[in-house]
Amino acid sequence: LYRKRIEGQIRGIQKMVEDDRYCMEILVQISAVQSALKSVDFSITERHIQHCVSDAIQKGEGQETIDELMRVLKQFGK
Repeated sequence: LYRKRIEGQIRGIQKMVEDDRYCMEILVQISAVQSALKSVDFSITERHIQHCVSDAIQKGEGQETIDELMRVLKQFGK
């Protein structure tokens, strides 16, 4: 669902650029894509925590998995 929506938005931006549309319209669409990606990011992160991190904690491997998650989350902040 997310993938098709984001792909469509990207294609729309590409067409807007090709059609030499008004820059502000393109920027609004870019913002919409960024918002959609943030939504996917949150959903995947949430699923990872609920499943992968939880499973690792139960197996006694929680610290390594949490450290890995924190490294990735730090990259998001850059």
